[in-house]
Amino acid sequence: MLSISKNFSYDPNDYFCAMSSNPEFIWQDDREPHFQRRKEILREIPEVKQLFGIDPLLKYKVLFVSFLQLGISMFVPDNFWGFVLVLVIAGTTLVHILVLAIHELSHNLAFKIESKNNWLAILVNLPLVFPFAMAFKAYHLEHHWKQGDNKKDTDLPTRLEAKLFRGFLGKFLWMAFQILFYALRPLLIYPRKPNKWELINFATQIAFVGLYAYFFGWLGILYLALSVVLATGLHPLAGHFVSEHYVTKPGQETYSYYGPLNKLVFNVGYHNEHHDFPNIPGSKLPELRKLADEYYKHLHSYQSWTRVIYNFLISKEVGLNSRVKRAK
Repeated sequence: MLSISKNFSYDPNDYFCAMSSNPEFIWQDDREPHFQRRKEILREIPEVKQLFGIDPLLKYKVLFVSFLQLGISMFVPDNFWGFVLVLVIAGTTLVHILVLAIHELSHNLAFKIESKNNWLAILVNLPLVFPFAMAFKAYHLEHHWKQGDNKKDTDLPTRLEAKLFRGFLGKFLWMAFQILFYALRPLLIYPRKPNKWELINFATQIAFVGLYAYFFGWLGILYLALSVVLATGLHPLAGHFVSEHYVTKPGQETYSYYGPLNKLVFNVGYHNEHHDFPNIPGSKLPELRKLADEYYKHLHSYQSWTRVIYNFLISKEVGLNSRVKRAK
């Protein structure tokens, strides 16, 4: 049963009123929805299994974008407006592609051997300046298998975030700097001892930044770092951070986006499909959507990430507490 607080019984008619006045989250005691839907789809449409596996072109795509971003950084204009123009148009877009490439690699969708996916993710991480690929993999897989877990799903905002960042201005600031919350939140609510791959990722990144600065100067590093900060804030592609799990339709926990920007970011917008089958590469998620149309066509979805961001910021009904949480 869904509830807003211990003394509040869930009713779709007064859901939004409660969310606008109560900083509490949506507490649910049943299992996340993807487990059961996955079982039903595999039972009714066994040919879905043919989509499992890797995307043989993924490694070439991500390496191309990674080297392109590095190449641009080496020749970025040293005048203010030229720098800003390249940063906003090219840098932020390429960074978002790379971040979601690392998301694909976290599911081992480029190679059958996990270590090869890890090494590629570490390489793709280089132009992103901050060493996050391997830590993201560990926490992101927890997000899939423990979706909504109040401790282990670090994709969920904390109660402090929900209390502090309310209203238009609060949500605007949170979105503009959400990369900081995504980076720091796991360290505060679910700290883990770094594994071997995370240490390799960290050491490789430190060495790369030092060598890059020595040979090419700090302007390129500044371009790469600012690209990361701006790409993960109010950039149109960042709409996926909000669209994926913020509850805008009572009773639905995960949402898909079927707009044109999917072509840039490995179809990450097919998010219900991805959570149902994380072992299907993004390039094949549209095929899954067609095969299992009966399971997805009734679900609420989006066509514009820009509209998602706009609605999130101005809505009095939807805030950082518009997420489903589970006690365990």
